[in-house]
Amino acid sequence: MSRRCALLAWALLALLGLGAAQKDCGPIVSRREWKALASRCSQRLRQPVRYVVVSHTAGSVCGTPASCQQQAQNVQYHHMQQLGWCDVGYNFLIGEDGLVYEGRGWNTLGAHSGPTWNPISIGISFMGNYMDRVPPARALRAAQSLLACGAAQGYLTPNYEVKGHRDVQQTLSPGDQLYEIIQQWPHYRSV
Repeated sequence: MSRRCALLAWALLALLGLGAAQKDCGPIVSRREWKALASRCSQRLRQPVRYVVVSHTAGSVCGTPASCQQQAQNVQYHHMQQLGWCDVGYNFLIGEDGLVYEGRGWNTLGAHSGPTWNPISIGISFMGNYMDRVPPARALRAAQSLLACGAAQGYLTPNYEVKGHRDVQQTLSPGDQLYEIIQQWPHYRSV
């Protein structure tokens, strides 16, 4: 099956609510596919993880695979070249194109929420600024499908908790509009 057919099939299953029962995580754009720089990270994340921290990049939005690939590269460049980190800080990035972009992935310790939360959480960042606007439904579905997959595959505990970045650090992230949305997710818990 071609990649395009596989993406369409997965999107249909996700829309019908059937994707969460599968162990396949659907269309995650691999680091190779978005042309990520090689990671220099070596610290592993102990699993299963109980917490997921949702943030936004507060930067440019991207609505097509090409623009989201470029934005993922921009975020990684900022984190590695300007901040001196070993890789992009997030475990996953979510594009407005409805795709998940692999950052550090499920197994590598992130750099997204400070020294207390990084070792015990997965960091998922929506690419864009969501202070005054909401992410499109396809981006929200992609994030929720990723979380369901993570729980199904044992990367997340069955009772995992979703936190907003502002719940664990002093920040406006994930933006007022996205924060309102994630507070309605079934696994959301305030600190």
